[in-house]
Order: sequence, then structure tokens, then C-alpha cells
Amino acid sequence: MTGFQYELRTPQTDKEWQAFHAIRRKVLFENRGKVETYNENHPDDSRAGNHPLVLFYRDDAIGVIRIDVAENVGWFRRIAIREDLQRHGHGRVLLRLAEAFAKAEGCDEIRSNAAVEAAGFYERCGYTRDLSSRSPANSVRVLKSLR
Repeated sequence: MTGFQYELRTPQTDKEWQAFHAIRRKVLFENRGKVETYNENHPDDSRAGNHPLVLFYRDDAIGVIRIDVAENVGWFRRIAIREDLQRHGHGRVLLRLAEAFAKAEGCDEIRSNAAVEAAGFYERCGYTRDLSSRSPANSVRVLKSLR
């Protein structure tokens, strides 16, 4: 998947995997006080149907996402933009490219358990709150149709 100077793809080298884990560890774990809980070898990252992806901007790894595909639903997991590049529009590009990836995988709906502080961002990107089921602690379940 590509966009203007952007590319969203599976990490292909040890350096790219290191960047993938470094972004997730820093933004999603260390910055939230969960330093000891990050697992680079988590089995969900290599499970069939799950796609760990890196967002590159001008060949620099700047963001990450894992897209779990289950039938026609794509679940966006562990989404992060490098902290020094947040609030510059990269998150919107990441979502747009991730949606295109999911659609190419046969998904017609996206779901995610967004961090509470990110719910407004998702709503501005066309997602709605899914009130049909409980969200995990400190998150808001959001969804978007790709039809």
C-alpha cells in the first residue's frame, strides 16, 4: 500500500522489525507506564490472519499497526505514530492506508478498541462509537463501514 511518500507494509528486515517494536514499546507501553509488559514475541503478531505493518514516510519508519482479519471484519490493533511526529497528519494517513489494506483483504468493516484519549480522533476520521458491546478498560470501541 502506498500513498504520497508513504508506504504501509510488513516489516522485511531486522532493522524494520526493530523499528516496529521500538515504536510500539515507547508509545503504547513505556509512555503509559507499562515498561515490563511489552513482549516482542507475542503470539498474536504471528497468528494467521494477523498483519503487523509499519508506516514508512520517505523510507523512515514512523508508525505501526496490526490488522487482524476475521472473515469480513478488520480489527485495528496497537496503532501508534512515533511520538516526535504525532499531530502532523501521519495518523490520518495510517488509517487511510490501513483501511485500504483491510478492504483488499476482503473486509467491509473496521473495528478497534481505541484509547479513550484517541476516540475523538477516530470520530473525526469517520468512525462511530460501537455501543453494542462493552469495551475493554480505558478504551472506546469504534467502527467504520468500508462499503
